Amino acid sequence: MTSAPPALRALVERYDPGVLDAPARGARVRLEVSGGEAHDVVVDPRGARLVEPDGHPQALLSADAATWAAIADDVRGGMDAFRSGRLTVRQNLHLGVGLLAATSGMRQPGRLEFESVPTRLGRLSTLHAGTGDPVVALHGLGGTKISFLPTTAALAGRFRIVAPDLPGSGDSVKPLGAPYDALYFARAVIGLLDALQLDRVHLIGNSMGGRVALEVALRYPERVRRVALLSSSLAWRRERPWAGVLRWVRPELGLLQVAPRGLVERIVRGLIPGAQSGWAAAGVDEFLRAYQTPRGRAAFYAAARSIYLEEPEGENGFWPRLRMLETPALFVWGRHDRLVPAAFARHVAEALPNAEHVELDCGHVPQLERPRETHAAIARFFDAANS
Repeated sequence: MTSAPPALRALVERYDPGVLDAPARGARVRLEVSGGEAHDVVVDPRGARLVEPDGHPQALLSADAATWAAIADDVRGGMDAFRSGRLTVRQNLHLGVGLLAATSGMRQPGRLEFESVPTRLGRLSTLHAGTGDPVVALHGLGGTKISFLPTTAALAGRFRIVAPDLPGSGDSVKPLGAPYDALYFARAVIGLLDALQLDRVHLIGNSMGGRVALEVALRYPERVRRVALLSSSLAWRRERPWAGVLRWVRPELGLLQVAPRGLVERIVRGLIPGAQSGWAAAGVDEFLRAYQTPRGRAAFYAAARSIYLEEPEGENGFWPRLRMLETPALFVWGRHDRLVPAAFARHVAEALPNAEHVELDCGHVPQLERPRETHAAIARFFDAANS
């Protein structure tokens, strides 16, 4: 064991391999102390050990000495420090946040755990925590389960939260040639429910995940109690000038990395406000982690193409089908959302006059931008199912 500070040694000594599904070949996580000191933790299915820093780690955790000491003294300290911004996690958040959960020392039911679940469509990487009525949270295009960490922290005291990486994203299976449309993702969700032996659940979906949640509720209404839709992706009602071209473009072209990796990263970070710090930076890291793999790129392009090409009208069009939804639904809109403008609420109200609506002072990711108001609305809505 390296001559690491006592706080870091204490963390590694209470590492629980049952919390994090570390890769069989092992993974390296770097722990940085402000001022330049750094130590690596190598994790595998058997445990964790401190070693001298070497090469490029898969994840990087940084905090000052006082924060590391507080984390070592308090079993909840790691996650609390991460959520408050006193500790940053970059690159692979599955490993970084998973290490925090695995070194928390918590043993009670409902603790935060990371698990790879075998399903009919392949393995899905999940995080889960809490006890109570089950809730499955579905991320948006380019996102991962990590985008629902604040939701998990806010609601795990009253619900059992399960957040998967959808196929093609994060650490889940990325099959070539899969359609990556709403129906495909809905079948993946049902496969996850079957694997976890969950009969009926509440669903939360952000952006594309909202569209998936709607598809699950439309096709498998017996499996869904209520749906909370956060800036949900909806079929375009305006003209789609690129539709004709995109129908002929194969998403498998994503197997080729046309632009250099550094250029792609600069473009993505330049497009997203605040992408150098906080949740935005972590979200960009998670997107790039999948996008910079051939299968991840192909899956991303296929899903984006499906969103753009979805037919709004007609016998099988989205908006006529939406009118058939019987599952109670809550729509949360962002007043400053440029991807799914809050003005869409008018169209949803016409299709679903009994749906509930909340408009917040935020953009496209309410659970990260306005967590307190978003989670209060979700909890109230789900609690009403038992009243």
